[in-house]
Amino acid sequence: MFTDGSYSIGEKVQDFTLHNATDKKNVTLSDYKKNKLVVVVFTCNHCPYAKLYEDRLILASKEFSQNGVAFIAINPNDPTRYSEDSEENMLQKAKAKNYPFPYLVNSDQTVSDRFGATKTPEVFVLQNTDGNFVLRYKGAIDDNPQNAADVQEHYLRDALKALLENKEPLKTIVKATGCSIKRKGG
Repeated sequence: MFTDGSYSIGEKVQDFTLHNATDKKNVTLSDYKKNKLVVVVFTCNHCPYAKLYEDRLILASKEFSQNGVAFIAINPNDPTRYSEDSEENMLQKAKAKNYPFPYLVNSDQTVSDRFGATKTPEVFVLQNTDGNFVLRYKGAIDDNPQNAADVQEHYLRDALKALLENKEPLKTIVKATGCSIKRKGG
């Protein structure tokens, strides 16, 4: 179903476990088996694009949580390349911004590679289908990183709304705009 080893739209996503910088506990995807949808956001502390989207993601998380949608933020960057992306700095950022979702460490890029994430921020919407999470949307959050007030296309919101209404999203893949993931040894 995929050529580069990453998930394709409509494919079942494997369970994963990552360390949460905010409470020092492990979080698994299967922890969310009661949620209708899970939004996996690959993001980080240092990227200007990720910073531009922080408040939008927090608002979306709060707005959609009442409909059974959970958000999970994952930092895929190697902290030796950007110290701002260290676990301690992740904790400080999550507290300062009052993240309503976990902020997970993936500095070895195992989970981001499996998803095929290349940018921060980049989102992946998973639909709970009979206890299995299936990839239904991947890519950009919206069409205007610089100014939330000027957004014309709300890709993430539109996908979530469609899926909550048991409809197919009009767009399932939109190229994400952001910073490249900072890889180990790269």
